[in-house]
Amino acid sequence: MCYSAQVWSDYRKYVREFRAKIRIKEFFKIFFDRTRGSKLMISRGIENSFANPQTEEERVLWDMVLDHRRQLTTEFEVELFEQRKRLVDAQRKLEKKITKAAQESQRIATKKIERALQKIADMNRIEHRLADDRIFPMSYVPVMLMEDGELVIKPMRYQCRPARAPANYDKLYPGTFNARRTSLREFWRGEFGKTHGVVVAQCFYEWVDRHKAEGRALRPGEEVTKTEIVFNPNNDMDMYVACVVSHWEREGEEPLDSFAFITDEPPEEVRNAGHDRCIVPLRPENVMAWLTPQGRSLDDLDQMLEDRERPYYEHQLLAA
Repeated sequence: MCYSAQVWSDYRKYVREFRAKIRIKEFFKIFFDRTRGSKLMISRGIENSFANPQTEEERVLWDMVLDHRRQLTTEFEVELFEQRKRLVDAQRKLEKKITKAAQESQRIATKKIERALQKIADMNRIEHRLADDRIFPMSYVPVMLMEDGELVIKPMRYQCRPARAPANYDKLYPGTFNARRTSLREFWRGEFGKTHGVVVAQCFYEWVDRHKAEGRALRPGEEVTKTEIVFNPNNDMDMYVACVVSHWEREGEEPLDSFAFITDEPPEEVRNAGHDRCIVPLRPENVMAWLTPQGRSLDDLDQMLEDRERPYYEHQLLAA
C-alpha cells in the first residue's frame, strides 16, 4: 500500500497547469471545522498555499491558519512549562537518591521538552519545506476532478468512504486509502467509471521488511524488522496518480469528500525492494479522459490504467 506520498499541496499549481478552478468554500469548511475542534489533518503545505492572500476569502483562510498555529503554540508552551518542572523535580530526587522512577521521569521529561521546543519552532517558521507536502491516511489533500462540467480543485480526505458505506466504515476498513485495480469492478464498483480524481505526486513511501529492502536473505537468528523506504521516479517526473473519489452524506452526519489512490502490481524494482503494490500514474494525455469517465466503458478506463507511465523507481531507506 502507498501509506504516504509527497504531493502538490498548493492548489495554485493545478490552476496554472490545468486551469482548474478552486472550490474555495470547501477549503473554508475544513479550516472552519478545525477551529471548532474537529481533529482534521490538514498539511502545512495546504495552509501555506494561502500565506500570500490575493482575495478577501483567502485572507480569512490565512487568518484561521494563524489562529490555529497560535493555539497550538500556546498548548506546546504549557507542555514545555510542565515538563521543565517535571525535569527539575526528577533531578532533585536523583541528587538525593538514584531510583529507576526518577531516571525514567528525567528521560521522559527531556524527550518531551525537546519535542515541545521543536513544535514551537515549527509553528513559528516561515520557510516552506518538502516535508510540508507529505500526506498520510486521513490527511486532507487537494484533488482535481470534474464537477458540473468544470475542472475543479477541492480538499478531500486521503481515505475513501464510499457513498453507500455506513458511518463507521473508516474503522471497519482502515486501509481504504488505496484501491486495488483488481477490486475496482467489485469493491469500488460505486466509484469506478463514475467518480474519478487525480492527485499529482513526486514520490511515495512504504514500510517494508528490512532484509528485502537491502536485497538479502534473513541472517541466521535474525528477526524480521521493518524499515521505511521512499520510491522516486528516476526521471523526477510529476506523477498524475489515478484516484477514485466519493461524496458521502447521511442525515445527522457531517458530509465527507474522500479519495483513494489506485494501486496495481509493482514493477520489478519495487518488488525487489520488498513491496508488492505501486500507485498508478496516468499518461498526461489520458488525464482528462480519466476525469470524464461517463460514457466510457470500464474496459476503456481499465486500459488507461494499463497504458500508464512506467518510470523506473529508485528507492532509499529512511528508518530502522
